[in-house]
Amino acid sequence: MSAEAADREAATSSRPCTPPQTSWFEFLLEEALLEAHLQKPCPDPPPVQLIVQFLEQASKPSVNEQNQVQPPPDNKRNRILKLLALKVAAHLKWDLDVLEKSLSVPVLNMLLNELLCISKVPPGTKHVDVDLSSLPPTTAMAILLYNRWAIRTIVQSSFPVKQVKPGPPQLSVMNQIQQEKELTENILKVLKEQAADSILVLEAALKLNKDLYVHTIRTLDLLAIEPGMVNGETESSTAGLKISTEEMQCQVCYDLGAVYFQQGSTNASVYENAKEKFFRTKELISKIGSSSLHCTIDEKRLAGYCQACGVLTSSSNSTSQQSTPYSQIHCCMRCGNYQELVKIFLEDNRTLSLPVQFRQSVLRELFQKAQQGNDALDEICFRICTCNTVCDVMQGRAIGIQFNQLFLKPNKEKIDFLLEVCSRSINLEHASESLKRKMAAFLKNMCLSLEDLQLVFMISSHELFITLLKDDERKLLIDQMRKRSPRINLCTKPVTSFYDIPASASVNIGQLEHQLILSVDPWRIRQILIELHGMTSERQFWTISSKWEVPNVYGSVILGIKDNLTRDLVYILMAKGLHCSAIKDFVHAKQLFAACLELVTEFSPKLRQVMLNEMLLLDIYTHEAGAGVSGERPPSDLISRVRGYLEMRVPDIPLRQVVAEECVAFMLNWRENEYLTMQVPLLLVQTNPYVKEPLVLTTILSLFVKLHNVREDIVNDIAAEHISIWPSTIPNLQSVDFEAVAVTVKELVSYALTINSNNHFWLIIQADIYFATNQYSAALHYYLQAGAVCSDFFNKMVSPDVYTDQVIKRMIKCCSLLNCHTQVAILCQFLREVDYKTAFKALQEQNSHDAMDSYYDYIWDVTILEYLTYLHHKRGETDKRQIAIKAIGQTELNASNPEEVLQLAAQRRKKKFLQAMAKLYF
Repeated sequence: MSAEAADREAATSSRPCTPPQTSWFEFLLEEALLEAHLQKPCPDPPPVQLIVQFLEQASKPSVNEQNQVQPPPDNKRNRILKLLALKVAAHLKWDLDVLEKSLSVPVLNMLLNELLCISKVPPGTKHVDVDLSSLPPTTAMAILLYNRWAIRTIVQSSFPVKQVKPGPPQLSVMNQIQQEKELTENILKVLKEQAADSILVLEAALKLNKDLYVHTIRTLDLLAIEPGMVNGETESSTAGLKISTEEMQCQVCYDLGAVYFQQGSTNASVYENAKEKFFRTKELISKIGSSSLHCTIDEKRLAGYCQACGVLTSSSNSTSQQSTPYSQIHCCMRCGNYQELVKIFLEDNRTLSLPVQFRQSVLRELFQKAQQGNDALDEICFRICTCNTVCDVMQGRAIGIQFNQLFLKPNKEKIDFLLEVCSRSINLEHASESLKRKMAAFLKNMCLSLEDLQLVFMISSHELFITLLKDDERKLLIDQMRKRSPRINLCTKPVTSFYDIPASASVNIGQLEHQLILSVDPWRIRQILIELHGMTSERQFWTISSKWEVPNVYGSVILGIKDNLTRDLVYILMAKGLHCSAIKDFVHAKQLFAACLELVTEFSPKLRQVMLNEMLLLDIYTHEAGAGVSGERPPSDLISRVRGYLEMRVPDIPLRQVVAEECVAFMLNWRENEYLTMQVPLLLVQTNPYVKEPLVLTTILSLFVKLHNVREDIVNDIAAEHISIWPSTIPNLQSVDFEAVAVTVKELVSYALTINSNNHFWLIIQADIYFATNQYSAALHYYLQAGAVCSDFFNKMVSPDVYTDQVIKRMIKCCSLLNCHTQVAILCQFLREVDYKTAFKALQEQNSHDAMDSYYDYIWDVTILEYLTYLHHKRGETDKRQIAIKAIGQTELNASNPEEVLQLAAQRRKKKFLQAMAKLYF
């Protein structure tokens, strides 16, 4: 029919729903524009969105003369719209990956049903009853496309759905979303009922030995021109876009493998079918090539499927599959051979072949089995957790809360196994210095965390500990242990003055020089030099060892000392002190520097200040390598000395660059950023490059966070220090690459956590990033970890500076979006003012994914408990009402109690609740 004829038909039609004559011109013009649009190299906007527009227009209901809503009429207008939608899909070559990403389930269902209709598949026909080999190729392909989509949709519906970022509440939008959700659920219900038939149809397709064809824009035009044509060019063996037999079978095998794999969770024998289909897919890909235009398979996902099937299916013929750690672990878990499981994890601590996520998933499964009443698994959980923890230590990751929890009650057996894991995980001959330092720091922290000195001795006397830590480092650690232990009396001997030790000459010069090189005792060094200078006055003894190096900025001052003995002594004491500091022998370094300071104080104010600066640097190193590793803040006098150095302006004092850099880094590491940005004198900022630099070390992150937060589509801001120094608006937003900004923020925070993985400030920022990107489970993980690291796993109160109201509110929102409504109500108590409205609304939800009434023991607010009793009474839930009444009846919650008792009751419940949350999300 020509366009003119169509216009005449539309104009003469008496149906009230027929559009006016001008609308036909618009439709024909739109069709012409569509043809031009699809011929562009890069259509913009994406053509797939046109499908939605065309089908929405075609499916609009009509209204008759009595104002009654009628189904969409089957008139030419709607047929043209449906044809246009099919043409767009044909332009996209019917690529289900593209269509599924952009179209909702109802829209794609409508599109494929239109394809079946135009391909001459009678409505109501059961596809399983049709002989595909007897059908025209385009008709058979239409049936395959529909059934492939059906099982792909079923598989996709089994995956967790990412929460959509909530926008401003609009009733019309919410109603539309709800209608689409209900329609999707109805379609899924039908697809699942027909799943067995769809699988049979696809299995039958694998037996076809002929190429198939799919409709193109040209074949669709031919059908529109001659709708009655059945055996003409449109359905001949050469019409449409050719899909080879191998390409068709490859797509069908992959989709069948995916649905069989999904069914395997309830029927393990089906994994064999999935394995067969996935390995057949790999064979076909190797045959047709991965660059096929009509067969797009995610080969990384396919490889993952193949590996999973190899693990989940037992094959006596495939020794290579059985030899993989995944297969061995799966067999151990299935057979309950947990001792062998521990051996596999121990061996993998050397090779590090298992991904950390897989290790954690195995541990979670073991914890779940243990919580179901299998007490014998408690020891296995500890052993696997220990293997994972040592693996984390070697790879620079933070130690998990689970390990700290399992080590709350250490004993000899646990220490023995820990030392065994550490010893078998590191090859000392080939290990890098960085790896050795990580292991040494871990063992030192373990010693500092233990109260029983016998257990400390087990670690400190172990061969690995002795190898990794030098004698003086071990002595320093034992001293720290003694100082913190009230059971040991420390007697301090008076220090003998440096000048009060007599000297005696008795041995030859060569022996004395040898002793001088080896000694690190300042008093012995002085004695040797006195003896040497008594034997000869012609030698410069500071030159006898090439390893004695003093920075040039100091050397010129020291070598200017006129007295030869004093010059040698100052030079050697400083050189040995610097060497000891470099090898982290801080005890001897401090003794040498103290002796040098006492010496130069008598005659050189300049060198006295030099030694004070070097002793300051030494104290910084000592703290960072000792108490600082475990997160202990430096003493206030050390911070004051660092500030004093940064503000020092004594003329003609030789300064080493590293001292200034380490002072600034020290202030940054311990969050003295306010001092560096606000309190430092302006003159110092302008003249000292090492203070100007950290202003960029402290502000760069706040700049990127500010850029991240000014995006119009950002609902949840990320918090950062000093963010207020940046303007509240940015004039040229279009010039900002926000994707690059987001990546930079994530990389900066990730890098910061590698430097200090227990810094609660960085952990909060990491949690904010996950919260802003709708990854609520991960956000809760990091919010809880931030609280745990600064409260000894919640055994102490979390500081309000860490768990601010904003953080608590974000934790509440995370729990709400995860449908953990009882957790929401409990967290509402943590706010400075209890949010009863949110708590009551959460408790009204009946579809909660948390433990519900088992959490009632964590509620201390009587008002919330009273509301629970009312709610359960109203619902007729007698058992739950009794649990709430029992919780109210606890004497420590009596309102007549002193405030201290009520506060203690709240703190106890906070601690237990947060520890329970940590077990859930770690």
